[in-house]
Amino acid sequence: MTTSLLIHRAGPAMTVQDLGRPGHMGQGLSMGGAADRTAFIEGVALLGQSLSCAAIEMAAFGGEFSTTADIRIALTGAPMKATLDGEPLVWNASYLVKAGQRLSIGPARTGVYGYLHVGGGIHTTPFLGSRATHLTAGIGGVLASNQTLPIGPDSHRGDVGKTLTPEARFEGGSVRVLPSVQTDNFPGVVRTRFEMTGFKRTPRGNRQGVELIFEGRPFATGEQLTILSEPMVAGDIQMTGEGIPFVLLPECQTTGGYPRIGTVLPCDLPIVAQATAGSALSFRFVDHGTALQTHKSPEQILAQLTTSTRPLVRDPRAIRDLLAYQLVGGVVNALEDDRME
Repeated sequence: MTTSLLIHRAGPAMTVQDLGRPGHMGQGLSMGGAADRTAFIEGVALLGQSLSCAAIEMAAFGGEFSTTADIRIALTGAPMKATLDGEPLVWNASYLVKAGQRLSIGPARTGVYGYLHVGGGIHTTPFLGSRATHLTAGIGGVLASNQTLPIGPDSHRGDVGKTLTPEARFEGGSVRVLPSVQTDNFPGVVRTRFEMTGFKRTPRGNRQGVELIFEGRPFATGEQLTILSEPMVAGDIQMTGEGIPFVLLPECQTTGGYPRIGTVLPCDLPIVAQATAGSALSFRFVDHGTALQTHKSPEQILAQLTTSTRPLVRDPRAIRDLLAYQLVGGVVNALEDDRME
């Protein structure tokens, strides 16, 4: 019998995601995939499974879940309050969820995108080699309350109780930028002012991109409205006709005519994606050599994260059913043991 995940209550904009669909830009389809690719790979590492295993991406709000059989789960990304049958769970860790238990996940405490991973992955039907929902392209859709999702076979059923320390990326910060196609169109003084300016994320944004606000003059090239449409990628920083920056995210359009002052490095894009409204962001340019040194493939990131996982040690004072753990099993009385002399 197929194991299923039951969604009793779904938060808004909850979707199934993996690493997306590379290679289809020429057909007008951006790669899509997890808004925070690092968080997605962290969950894969905690469960010791394949990068092809899809997870649930929760945008700002969680939900309530149960399962038809015992499964493993991992929780990563934006920290959210989570409980299992009322018992609190630590974020960035893996657990066993038994059939019928109720997993409850609340709103994000900081950051935007949280992830619920399951052993074997969410096993929906692939499309163009991926199970990722791409709302802009109409591939898949937002998950709903009372919906049931199939779970794939899990080859590591007993492997739980792991945790890791995530990179700091949930409260804004400094973001590295690579010069882009139109960077040189912006005068040097404008590029310098861009690096010295403090930006804040506005509420305007989604998986396509986010808007930033700032104090001071607009960032203009002098050719703001005369650039022909060109290919775009996630991480591009577009300047609108008003000189306001938008940072593109995984479901961005594949072409655009606004000038790009730079492109956020893939490893730093989760900082932008996880920034909540009002979070402070700043940008600094790096050269191609530095960008190449920082770049890692998903497989390299997974290997590094896998070595950084460690056993999850719970505080005994927070365990209500402590006696059920049989902590003193195997103790002997040396005075009554005939083998002791």
